[in-house]
Amino acid sequence: MAQVLEFRLPDLGEGLTEAEIVRWLVEVGDVVAVDQPVVEVETAKALVDVPCPYGGVVTARFGEEGTELPVGAPLLTVAVGPAAPEGDSEGSGNVLVGYGTSQAPARRRRVRPGQPAPAAPREANGSPGARGTADGPVPVISPLVRRLARQNGLDLKEMTGSGPDGLILRADVEYALRAAEAQGRTAETAAATQTPAPTPTAAPGTGLRIPLKGIRGAVADKLSRSRREIPDATCWVDADATELMRARAAMNAAGGPKISLLALLARICTAALARFPELNSTVDMEAREVVQLDQVHLGFAAQTERGLVVPVVRDAHARDAEALTAEFARLTEAARTGSLTPGELTGGTFTLNNYGVFGVDGSTPIINHPEAAMLGVGRIVPKPWVHEGEVAVRQVVQLSLSFDHRVCDGGTAGGFLRYVADCVEEPAVLLRTL
Repeated sequence: MAQVLEFRLPDLGEGLTEAEIVRWLVEVGDVVAVDQPVVEVETAKALVDVPCPYGGVVTARFGEEGTELPVGAPLLTVAVGPAAPEGDSEGSGNVLVGYGTSQAPARRRRVRPGQPAPAAPREANGSPGARGTADGPVPVISPLVRRLARQNGLDLKEMTGSGPDGLILRADVEYALRAAEAQGRTAETAAATQTPAPTPTAAPGTGLRIPLKGIRGAVADKLSRSRREIPDATCWVDADATELMRARAAMNAAGGPKISLLALLARICTAALARFPELNSTVDMEAREVVQLDQVHLGFAAQTERGLVVPVVRDAHARDAEALTAEFARLTEAARTGSLTPGELTGGTFTLNNYGVFGVDGSTPIINHPEAAMLGVGRIVPKPWVHEGEVAVRQVVQLSLSFDHRVCDGGTAGGFLRYVADCVEEPAVLLRTL
């Protein structure tokens, strides 16, 4: 007799409380092996595959693609026992999202007609609300949703969730808040005019609504927090990058792996941070301390189809230009394919933002909380420039530095930016750090 086991969305770590189903990798009736990825989900950090800890036959899926589920919500049920592949009836215990499990996924196959089918609930279309056991899963409300409702005085008992089995999702709470706000505005308007409100001819708020969730939502939350908590200031300078471009061309003409411009800028950043360590820090307001960090974990902005992400190059200060080039290329490709892990998107101490690739000259970067600074680099374009006492056409770039004014004053920030500009104009200055 087959035993039906329910697999729920596991704790994804990094403080994440929910995820969106992007793509199912198995169907009802498929045979799965222990640790085989069964669903692709998008969290606020990355796009990841979730492996199932059970081996057997998939009897039900919970949630269509695009559904947002909290941690602990049912994902699927698996019948283990006679219908399961031999040796796969035990769970692996790897219920966290795995990045490379110990066993390779088995080839997917379906139960053929005539084979004994395990007695279990069957859900062919993955519709929310399906139950995996006779008693059904207990509805789960994530701590994030509980806190959001509590802070805004909403009674969750009076709400009907749109998630599987009536789960109340963040979108449900936010919708209720918007509705309450709209009603409040209508009441205030009616009281002010003391006249009946006219019957609307069209529904208010029409237009395209794009949910702020997943990576895009996480970026929105982080940028908003940065603006709320960090007293930032920005300084900028134009620099003649002609010699830097010539130095890069000479490096690449010498043979070996090509060196990217981003890698050279990163090398300049790490040298500047060694001179001005105040900018490689974070602020602990509870302890009222500025924490200067020993390692430079350099984040860099990467635009993807799913929005802006900031992969992190670990120990950038210990890498040369060739190693930095290789790591930038690896992380950029992972960002484009959506395969970055949460660990590759967190822990940065300083960010380099090369917005010049978008064809713009300057910007005022928003600091990537909880870091203390971000260096922005505009496009490098030929401009008239006074060089050795004469006007000449030179390759000019605008550099901008946004910094947390709590960690340093303008003198330190200006010194950092001036050193970066000096290295751009005279790459030989970097020889002092080798």
